Amino acid sequence: MTPQSDEDEVWRQIVASFNDTAVRDSADQPWPDSENLPSEPPRRVVKQSDEDERPPAEDLSDADTDTDTEQADPDDEGHYVPPPPPPLPKTDTTTKLAWLALFGGPAYLLLSAALNWQLQGWMLFTAVAAFIGGFVALVVRMGDGPPNDSGWDDGAVI
Repeated sequence: MTPQSDEDEVWRQIVASFNDTAVRDSADQPWPDSENLPSEPPRRVVKQSDEDERPPAEDLSDADTDTDTEQADPDDEGHYVPPPPPPLPKTDTTTKLAWLALFGGPAYLLLSAALNWQLQGWMLFTAVAAFIGGFVALVVRMGDGPPNDSGWDDGAVI
């Protein structure tokens, strides 16, 4: 047998088994059997019983309407619920004015162009200067060093 005929036989076997489904033995799986997914997703049937019906509107005043004790959905078990985000830091007046100048100057120029206002030279200069001044103020206030409370070592913490 030549190496070419061996390759031809291997290709014939591959082509013949192309549409076959793979049957995995549990010993071949890199995970435990308990983590296998069912082949068909389970179907949920919700039946409404007499106890689940809500009372009529006139009976609501007499019924216990405590909604704080809602039962958790069993499907939501184990889902991560992130903690609430920390509050945004308070900004000082200088930073607020810099942001206002950064966006206010171009916004004024766009508004005047959209409404066909005639701009005088000093108005145009003020809008451009506000944009440039706001940008420079924010960059200067940004700082380029580590925080003052970082200690003597700037290295990684393991």
